[in-house]
Amino acid sequence: MSGFALADANWLKVNISGANKKLTNNINAHLGTLPDSDVQRRAFLFTVEDNTQDALESMGYYHGIADIDINETESGPWELNLNITPGDPVVIQWVDINFTGDMLQDDMFALWLNTLKIKPGDTLNHGVYDSIKSQLVTLALARGYFDGQYTRSEISINRDLNIAQINLQFDSGKRYVFGEVDFNGSTLNDDVLKALIPFDASAPYATQQLTEFNRNLLDTGYFSNIKVLPQIDNVDDGLVPIKVELSPRASHLIEVGLGADIGNSTEDNFEPRVRLTWRIPQINRYGHFQETTAEWSPERPKILTTYTIPLSHPLNDQLKIKVGLLRDTYGVTQDYDEESRSFDNTGQLESQKYLLGLSRQLRSEHNWLYGYSIESIREFYEQEDTDYDPRFYLMGYNLTKTIRGDNTLNPKSGFRQTYSVQYADPSLGSTIRLARLQARFKWIETIFDNHRFVARIDLGANIASDNDISQIPPSLRYFAGGDQSIRGYSYQELGPYIDYTNSDGGLSRQVVGGRYLAVGSIEYQYYLTPTWRVASFVDAGNAFDTGQLEPVVAVGGGVHWISPIGPIKLDLGFGLKETETVARSYRFHLTMGTDL
Repeated sequence: MSGFALADANWLKVNISGANKKLTNNINAHLGTLPDSDVQRRAFLFTVEDNTQDALESMGYYHGIADIDINETESGPWELNLNITPGDPVVIQWVDINFTGDMLQDDMFALWLNTLKIKPGDTLNHGVYDSIKSQLVTLALARGYFDGQYTRSEISINRDLNIAQINLQFDSGKRYVFGEVDFNGSTLNDDVLKALIPFDASAPYATQQLTEFNRNLLDTGYFSNIKVLPQIDNVDDGLVPIKVELSPRASHLIEVGLGADIGNSTEDNFEPRVRLTWRIPQINRYGHFQETTAEWSPERPKILTTYTIPLSHPLNDQLKIKVGLLRDTYGVTQDYDEESRSFDNTGQLESQKYLLGLSRQLRSEHNWLYGYSIESIREFYEQEDTDYDPRFYLMGYNLTKTIRGDNTLNPKSGFRQTYSVQYADPSLGSTIRLARLQARFKWIETIFDNHRFVARIDLGANIASDNDISQIPPSLRYFAGGDQSIRGYSYQELGPYIDYTNSDGGLSRQVVGGRYLAVGSIEYQYYLTPTWRVASFVDAGNAFDTGQLEPVVAVGGGVHWISPIGPIKLDLGFGLKETETVARSYRFHLTMGTDL
């Protein structure tokens, strides 16, 4: 065993030898703070022998010997040398833990027993013993056994045989139950608030239920401050009343988001993005709320308003009304130049969409989020020098489940799966018959704290007659490229193209999107500090038609700052493949938001 010297002080220097690291740390803890005066030094030295012996015995070394030597000096700190001979430790012979009271019918205590690491043959450690006692009391209080107490708690030690016997007997008494819940500070209807209570009247008390209650109140977005307070001092006949203090959020909330896309794919450009979100958290006493998002970028202004009406539950059953006007650009348009014998970029496929939607969104007991919807879409666009304005009434069903390892804006682990199907039919007023299928998956996993992996897969398919493909509006087709797709390329610029004779009799080419989509990505992130990380990634896939898959690959890296409002990421992607419509390119992507 190596020697150990406590950090120099003005009055005393302590050297410990002969003990392992854990025992040395325990001795230091028992000795306490180094003295800073002559009087404190003498008091410190007076208790060294007793404190050292307590430290040895607390870790099971009842036969330990401490050889104490004090070197007094005329000037400078004195020196205390402790040479430890631990001897053989006391070993646990058996551990007996017995329960009485209502806790015998509570499975949580059996689960707790299964987590205990202490067992016969272990070296006696009084710290572990005290921790077990504390854990049991804490669990009993959390489960509503407020009268619980130890009827016996002892360690019997045979110093001659170096063995110890641990005996714990705990009587929980009766289990208390939830009483009346009293809300203060909210203007919401009582039925809305009561629907958020996750436990029934007179249900067995559990702090876990109160935590879920607090989370439900927080997730509604109605409140700026929430306090869920069990009134333990006002228990009446075994009922624990719950007091809930609430402060409403501001009547109007404004959020601003910024982003940018810079690069040289179809053309050298800088594409800024500004998003403004306006929320009214609570419109009336029934909990209605609205969110309006206005997004601006060159050629892509959008505005979408969603009005939400809680039905049977404010979180788990909602009716949503959507109204939107969305303008967007897709792919690339090109004209053939006879002199250079190449296609030159002339613009993009543009569309303007009017949206009116109605959906019901519900959450199951197993945390699946599912919903039914109907959307009315009218979209205007020009393709092959022809104007189109198809109308669709899409009936849809979607299913999503998200599992997070934690509730932060930058989760260490998680998995999200999303499935959706939409159907339109001419007999119901749509221009053509269309079935639209989509599936999306995203995984996050962190290894050894600093190594984080993010993977995603996006799949999609449009099922329609070959003669009706041109009537599928661009917003319902599939394109690839952008910070949420293949990062070496610009937003929605990748996909199948068509060649056609334009109105001037020349040859033109236009990326019109595909029936299918298959895009995947794997990203490795390394944390330099808790708030800064670097990343490297590979994105691959494309949008395509039957028998026309032309996969592209992009690689790159980035720097991410984990800000208080979520990760802010600057990524640089390089496209590795030159297609018929896009040269090998690079793109900078500046984004903000959680990965899951």
